[in-house]
Amino acid sequence: MARRRQPEEHENHERWLVSYADFITLLFAFFVVMYSISSVNEGKYKILSQALVGVFNDTERTMKPIPIGEQRPVSVKPAEPLVKDSEQTDAGIGQASDDPLQTIAQDVRDAFGDLIKSDQMTVRGNELWIEIELNSSLLFVSGDAMPSDKAFTIIEKVSGIVKRFDNPIHVEGFTDDQPISTAQFPTNWELSSARAASIVRMLAMDGINPARLASVGYGE
Repeated sequence: MARRRQPEEHENHERWLVSYADFITLLFAFFVVMYSISSVNEGKYKILSQALVGVFNDTERTMKPIPIGEQRPVSVKPAEPLVKDSEQTDAGIGQASDDPLQTIAQDVRDAFGDLIKSDQMTVRGNELWIEIELNSSLLFVSGDAMPSDKAFTIIEKVSGIVKRFDNPIHVEGFTDDQPISTAQFPTNWELSSARAASIVRMLAMDGINPARLASVGYGE
């Protein structure tokens, strides 16, 4: 005997709509939450915007010093120098005249202007020393250490200029261009030394303190 066939269950083909509806519902809820978080209160936004605009546009909001005590008007008159230009010039001249080396150099130039122009005398130096160089022909004849008559006149003038000061004086003697070999001066060194010593003796005779004087002779 044949068994009775049970009827087949009806298959629901629209079952996916339920899942889709659930997904749409969750997605809608998600957007609602995001919108509520990101939304800004319009009233608060306007207040903040106006405050910022007021800060940047207000020209009176600058840093000003806090006055302490009585305020006085600021004078635009330039401050006067402690020492005027004329006083500075006078002070510079006074300092230059107080320098003994500068005074000696200027006095020598004034006394021997002709010899300086003819290159027979040279005056040079700095703030530490001064050098007066004389042509040997003005003081000595060739091969001799005896001063000439003209030498006495020149040295006397030089002594009158330098004797007022206390600076040490070094006399450097130089020999002739030609080699010398005599009984009195075996070499050029003896000749130059004798010439320097002769000038030192003349300066001492003219009243200069011998303690200030020294002589040096060069062989060539």
